[in-house]
Amino acid sequence: MSVVEQYARAHIVTDEEDPGAVPVLLRYDPDSDPRSVRVDLPGTHEWTFSRTLLERGLRAPAESGDVRVWPCGRVQAVVEFHSAHGVEVVQFESKALLRFLRRTYTAEPVRG
Repeated sequence: MSVVEQYARAHIVTDEEDPGAVPVLLRYDPDSDPRSVRVDLPGTHEWTFSRTLLERGLRAPAESGDVRVWPCGRVQAVVEFHSAHGVEVVQFESKALLRFLRRTYTAEPVRG
């Protein structure tokens, strides 16, 4: 197993009417960058940030550069992305992010 990809349902928090849960692609590629994870938001672009930041942010507020992660209650987590175009706030179920992180720690680079 090399690349880990997992879809997670998330809510994108906006001032507009809640569009409901949307599929977000979580991706980890140990051959490309073993310290980073990628989040692909529908209709926007992908964000790459530290896997450690995601892990820390599930337990307590954490930030690095343009990305902030924090727990929200007992079962949810929030990931906030800052760019020149504004802020995107995405709410996930913590267990989906934990499942993804567990899978990334069992992935091994392809030897070749």
